[in-house]
Amino acid sequence: MSAASGPTDAPAAMLVPVLIGGLVAITLGVYGHLHAPTGIGVNLAGFSGPLTVKVWLTTVSALLAVVQLVSALALYGRLPKVHAPSWTGGLHRWSGRAAFLCAVPVAVHCLYALGLHFSDPRTLLHSLAGCLFFGAFTAKMLLLRRPGLPGWALPIAGAVVFTALVVLWLTSSLWFFGTTGFRL
Repeated sequence: MSAASGPTDAPAAMLVPVLIGGLVAITLGVYGHLHAPTGIGVNLAGFSGPLTVKVWLTTVSALLAVVQLVSALALYGRLPKVHAPSWTGGLHRWSGRAAFLCAVPVAVHCLYALGLHFSDPRTLLHSLAGCLFFGAFTAKMLLLRRPGLPGWALPIAGAVVFTALVVLWLTSSLWFFGTTGFRL
């Protein structure tokens, strides 16, 4: 093992990506708090309104995050009696890309149309989880190709991204479905 990839370099290898991820999260939070909400959101044909688009895109993103979790567990050999097929890595990468692409219009809608709110515990948790999701995602993507990382770094980053997305789904989509029912 060379000195450049030794375990003592792990904190330094992780520092910059984690700081950049933190800056992304803080920037989104500050922007969402200072920006005056416009009320104009992302809408797609076939949906009854922008909130239903947001709810369903978040649901698709959360389902793809479950694919991410299962494929990561298979890749890391953490599923008993399951040998990861050769296509598992591609599934993991593409489901992550698709989950992120579904989350971006939701974030744009939330930040631009609604802003960041601290008016009640659900909205506060949702707003903070959204900022955490994009900050943690940024850090994870920057960590992917970093040499010298400890084996736990990417699984922890992935777990933070996954947890933030699940909290987003619970505080938006599940709440919406529970209050208005399933609809398009």
